[in-house]
Amino acid sequence: MTDFLAMHFEWVANPTAWVALLTLVVLEVVLGIDNLIFISILTNKLPEHQRVPARRLGIGAALIMRLVLLATISFIVQLTQPVFTLFGHGFSWRDLILIAGGLFLVWKATKEIHHTVDPDDHKDEMLGKTVQFTLGGAIFQILLLDLVFSIDSIITAVGMTDEIAIMYIAVIVAVTVMLLAATPLANFIEKNPTIVMLALGFLLMIGMTLIADGMGYHVPKGYIYAAMGFSALVEGLNMLARRRKRSGETRHDP
Repeated sequence: MTDFLAMHFEWVANPTAWVALLTLVVLEVVLGIDNLIFISILTNKLPEHQRVPARRLGIGAALIMRLVLLATISFIVQLTQPVFTLFGHGFSWRDLILIAGGLFLVWKATKEIHHTVDPDDHKDEMLGKTVQFTLGGAIFQILLLDLVFSIDSIITAVGMTDEIAIMYIAVIVAVTVMLLAATPLANFIEKNPTIVMLALGFLLMIGMTLIADGMGYHVPKGYIYAAMGFSALVEGLNMLARRRKRSGETRHDP
């Protein structure tokens, strides 16, 4: 038992390992933003009493999926090996999964943007469908994207450190942060309709970067999140301006 603990936790005395853990936790949290935005938008379409359970179930499934993938890490590493070559690029199973997930995100974001811009066009879509079907469809789509983001997350973790314990801790901490942030983020998106369109634009951009990554054109994550952060800052200023304008009009009303 002592030998087991010494073998798996010897990294605790290594300051470099702690730096790797902190870096990986931050990276995993940032990568989880994509998943969280998708879950927030999707669960906000459910009846109010089902939103929180759906978010918890979706994020809990993401945690289980990532822990299972970590347990099969030798198999996950093999997903990066090319299985066929097309147009001079060797495609791996990871590439194909990223392309499929990206296409799904692009389709989903485009569909939701259309519904947001022209809501009258789909008023009758949900008529005659049961709440269980709607909840089941939401959970299915969350699990589908969980798989894509989980594989990308684990492969990123493998590239950061060789310590499996550090990977487990980073994944658990990151998913815990997602769980705590899910409801506040979803409520914020619901209360600010303009944020919905911004979030859908983020999903569209994320989907395109997943497709590009799968095709062999890696887009640095820093550029993506910098663009998202700048857009969010501009929208925040717009929201502040609208709030001040409304408060000014209220003060001047007779």
